[in-house]
Amino acid sequence: MRSLLLSLLQKRFLNTSPPLPTAPSPPSFTVQYLITSCGLSLQSARSVSKKFKVDENNLQKPLSVIQLLKSHDFKDAHIATMIEKRPPLLHCSTKYNLKPKFDFFIKNGFVGRLLPELLVSDPVILTRNLGSRIEPCFKLLKSFVQSGEGVVELLKRAPFYLSFGSMDSMQLNIDLLVKEGVPADRIAKLLIWQPRSILYKPDRIVHALNALKNLGLQPGDKPFIQALSVRVQMNETAWKKKIEVIKSLGWSEEDVLRSFKRHPPLFGYSEKKIRIAMDFLINTVGLERQFIINNPNFLGMSIDKRIRPRYNVIKVLESKELIKRGKKISTLLSLSEKNFLKNYVIKYVDEVPGLLEIYGGSGKTK
Repeated sequence: MRSLLLSLLQKRFLNTSPPLPTAPSPPSFTVQYLITSCGLSLQSARSVSKKFKVDENNLQKPLSVIQLLKSHDFKDAHIATMIEKRPPLLHCSTKYNLKPKFDFFIKNGFVGRLLPELLVSDPVILTRNLGSRIEPCFKLLKSFVQSGEGVVELLKRAPFYLSFGSMDSMQLNIDLLVKEGVPADRIAKLLIWQPRSILYKPDRIVHALNALKNLGLQPGDKPFIQALSVRVQMNETAWKKKIEVIKSLGWSEEDVLRSFKRHPPLFGYSEKKIRIAMDFLINTVGLERQFIINNPNFLGMSIDKRIRPRYNVIKVLESKELIKRGKKISTLLSLSEKNFLKNYVIKYVDEVPGLLEIYGGSGKTK
């Protein structure tokens, strides 16, 4: 009986005991190589290895790629980031693929730290053809920004010009703007300010152009480029919804469209931002609704970083009779940061203890 009981207890123990832990499987060669030679973390290397393999019997290309990068001042962190983003680079030919591109970039101004910064930000660039993609893109951009230095600055902001699909849409869109009469310097500003706007499909650019002309905006008008960059990003549903949102604040549709033509970024502001700004400007600052309609740029000013701090300073100065009550507050809100700080904060900081703290410190930005 006792032996039977022991037998049952043993079986129960075996059935209910947790399984013994198994030793983790050793990292694959690819994982080991990505860690030791490319600087990836274990987690990242394992993730990359699911879609990419390094052949341990053919390491000549990976080795030459890493040597090329290091010879051009790519740090270990740069290399790890590039390979993590684009592991197939390890299979590229340095002689026939990578080195000619490096030489081209250096020849065109990407020297020192600029070359690693460009290619780390978007390694896909190195997968694009030099003769049919990279060189023509440089030439096209230079025709508008007028200098090699300008192209370098532009590509620092928008490296995707070199990697985004084909150049067809970009070229067609620029040709279309030129044909419509948009001045070259305005096209340059569009490329710099809103670089993704020029990459939409041409039919969307055509639609936006026609919509703006129907509103009375012409390609030569100063706000036209800003208006185009906003309109091309909005489909008809989003456009109509934005109009309805602003109308709900007591504006007529005519008011909304007129304000858009004066200040196109208005339609890029979120509903929340517009509502909060309207509420504060009318109910706290005391501006008239019609004034805001005529000057919609006020809706783009930061409440927390610009309007409220200036309003608080003005109220304190008025209460101490250091400035006249009723001074046109819209003018004070429009002053440059430098002038407001100099004339309404620093000037009175000794007479009003804590004024700088009320304003938020001298490091404020718009």
